[in-house]
Amino acid sequence: MIKLMHVNDYVIDTSQFRPLLNDKVVEQFENEIASFVGAKYACALHSATMGIFMTLLEQEKTIVEIPSIIPPVVPNAVITSGHQIKYSDDVDWVGSSYVLHEFDDYKVIDSAQQLDENQFTNQANDEDLMIFSFYPTKPVGSVDGGMIVSNDEDKIRRLKILTRYGTNFEDNSWERKFVLPGWKMYMNSIQAWVALENFKKLEAKYKRFDEIRREYNSAFGLNNTSRHLYRMRVPNRDVFMKQLNEKGIQCGIHYRSVHDVDCYTPVERTPLPKSILESNTTVSIPFHEMMSDEEVNTVINEVKLCLNY
Repeated sequence: MIKLMHVNDYVIDTSQFRPLLNDKVVEQFENEIASFVGAKYACALHSATMGIFMTLLEQEKTIVEIPSIIPPVVPNAVITSGHQIKYSDDVDWVGSSYVLHEFDDYKVIDSAQQLDENQFTNQANDEDLMIFSFYPTKPVGSVDGGMIVSNDEDKIRRLKILTRYGTNFEDNSWERKFVLPGWKMYMNSIQAWVALENFKKLEAKYKRFDEIRREYNSAFGLNNTSRHLYRMRVPNRDVFMKQLNEKGIQCGIHYRSVHDVDCYTPVERTPLPKSILESNTTVSIPFHEMMSDEEVNTVINEVKLCLNY
């Protein structure tokens, strides 16, 4: 089977962590990612979903507009943080980043599917917050995980307190002081270690992704740019996925629309024709750094046969 995505395997000696949950490797990983994207400060969390939740939680309740073609964890985080939802017909963001919300003096950027060098420098202002994901299949994968970066030290300090029980942070747990009611949402040592190991492989991974994407774009007449997913529209997705699966090729759907899901009811319903079309016709084909040239050619040939290219 040619896999849709690839997840690296590791054997971890947990005796290296002192302590197990809050070893210095977490801070090391925060510093590595912040430096890579061009930010000064970072707060690592156990998931990017909780990053969205925390960036919205303490803000005045409002309407947050998000794409309908999106992982359901995003509307989950918006609603559970106390806000209402409105949906946009943006289908082009998938595989990259988008502005989750603009407050009066700063914006929150959801970049759970994109992690590029100097990205914060290029896309954000000092006071903005940018969220990254380390879900296993993301550009830098781990045992899940997320991170919020910014050049605003006060915002990051507040987020670190909120996500570490509401305490200030000292090396010894008995020296920490509770300053407000908080949550247990920090990234643990194992998550940080796996993510850091995968981060070391990112340059080579992206090089292979770019090679495969060029082959796909040339074969299918597309201009995809993502380093996370390779998506295309097909006339009959169920038949397409069934036929490729029979040929040993795994496919996926990223993503179905959420504006028509009852529990995610928006404050107002508006026509979203692009989202509906995308939800019904878009498929993701195998796209990962471990694909051989032979596997890439097999995918290209079988897709062309299935679509009568």
